[in-house]
Amino acid sequence: MYPMAPLIRTALNAAARIAPGVAGRQAFRLFVRPLGRARLKPGERALFDTARTGHVRVGGEEVVTYAWGDGRRPVLIVHGWSSRASRLGAFVDALLARGFSPVAFDAPGHGASPGRASNILEYRRIIRELHARHGDFDAIVAHSFGVIASLFALRGGVRTTRFVGIGGVASFDLLVQGFQAGLGVDDRVVRRMREHVERRLAPNEPGIWDRFDADRDKGRPDLDLLLFHDEDDDMVPVVHSRRLARVHGDRARLVVTRGLGHRRILLDPEVVREAVEFLTAPAAAGPTEAATAGTAPVGAAAEAAPVGVAAEAAPVGAAAGEGERRAVAG
Repeated sequence: MYPMAPLIRTALNAAARIAPGVAGRQAFRLFVRPLGRARLKPGERALFDTARTGHVRVGGEEVVTYAWGDGRRPVLIVHGWSSRASRLGAFVDALLARGFSPVAFDAPGHGASPGRASNILEYRRIIRELHARHGDFDAIVAHSFGVIASLFALRGGVRTTRFVGIGGVASFDLLVQGFQAGLGVDDRVVRRMREHVERRLAPNEPGIWDRFDADRDKGRPDLDLLLFHDEDDDMVPVVHSRRLARVHGDRARLVVTRGLGHRRILLDPEVVREAVEFLTAPAAAGPTEAATAGTAPVGAAAEAAPVGVAAEAAPVGAAAGEGERRAVAG
């Protein structure tokens, strides 16, 4: 997964013993770097050509932002790791048709934005800036790493009352474990990296690392959540969305799909339709989990997505089979 992984592993493991500060800093630089940059697909170009583009300055980089609609009823779209805003274009289209004003961005090192790296703190700064510009969001629609980053931003003053999470990461530990497994570094390197984040990047936020985890939330009485997760997702296990659903209790509903994987779920017409209906319907009562066996859309190419804040793995899935939709007790 990482070029020259054996050499990097040896160097970091040794540095963690003799120069812990250097080890933490260098490990973090690798951790926050996407493996590959997702390109705009031909089918996505027309929609994004109609967007009003802008910029948010974060960490010395001009992050590219997108906006559609008349500005009323803004809905924030948040992409995952090693991805880009255009991958959620089906939701943008559907939201526009219902009178919403979608707002999106490409994180640093992703899509059309410059840079080589990003992290959850930068996602939070971007989301806060867009919140300041557009006002309270009618809703947030997020995928994968975008889920944990958006919920982190919501705990930091960003406001919305509806949240759609798709294939979401709930625990930061998953990202760290993926990074550690990809490089084969020992626990000392991970500890040094954590210390680097807490001491250098967020010195005024004690315990920041622990607060990254979305599944440690107590739940918010003013936030309704609709969560989608495919049982065949081999990058983010469905248990992450189940944890989120439990944390938020009767404010959350989880829909489990079959055969759509981690990315094709973003193009599934039924998922898109149900998400948009949720944003316009009265709040649902009672925690439930639905199961779906649907046909995934054809022709959705896989994107590179290494596991972690540095990467989510990038499997290429087979076409999904057909089945019947049914509700089960959650």
